Amino acid sequence: MSRVPGLGLICLLGLTRMAAGATTADVVAHVEFAGEGGKAHSTVSAGKTQTVIWLTPLDKLQAPPSAPRAYTMVQRDKMFTPHLLVMPVGSTVSFPNKDPFFHNVFSFFNGRRFDLGLYQSGQSRSVVFNRAGVSYIFCNIHPEMSAVILTLDTPYYGLADEHGKLSITGVPPGSYTLQVWSEATSPEAMQLLSRRVTVTEGGSNDLGAITIHPAPNMLSEHLNKFGEAYDTHSVPPY
Repeated sequence: MSRVPGLGLICLLGLTRMAAGATTADVVAHVEFAGEGGKAHSTVSAGKTQTVIWLTPLDKLQAPPSAPRAYTMVQRDKMFTPHLLVMPVGSTVSFPNKDPFFHNVFSFFNGRRFDLGLYQSGQSRSVVFNRAGVSYIFCNIHPEMSAVILTLDTPYYGLADEHGKLSITGVPPGSYTLQVWSEATSPEAMQLLSRRVTVTEGGSNDLGAITIHPAPNMLSEHLNKFGEAYDTHSVPPY
């Protein structure tokens, strides 16, 4: 019986050494958009059709949670900057108003529902994004303002560049669920792109072409925080 603790220590040291020598892989993919007649083409611009791909391990031990961070999404010139934020669960986002008039930031989608109410130039309000999901951000006064906050519970993600190329580095070998978000299509179309993938040590780990079928999206067709159409015929009171 006295030898068991020593044996456990030896096993623990062996596992530690294995972990220290564990290798990771790079995963690559290419985003394409289906055009007329089914012909695919590369993204036209990362700024116009941003696309994010992430890998969620089926074994949660493969994905140590990233530490929450603080981010800022500025309101200036009736725009949110940056237009897209990708961040770990538990992170905080500040929404400072840098315009010389009021804003009312809100989101009522599955990532994080909130309504910051009216606040004037020079003021800022913050939100903690405590669950994974996609949050579509709008202003209740200015319908042209929109942004996206993608909150992830995995550190393995990548954004497509202007040529549609994408890479995710430092991914441990194992089984993952691949998920896609794209500004150019609908939530229903994005769900169809989700699938199981296997990352192998020393393999090519090329996911190939991920074809997105453009469709009306949440940013181009949205209502105000009351679920009503914006009054675009009158001058905003703020």
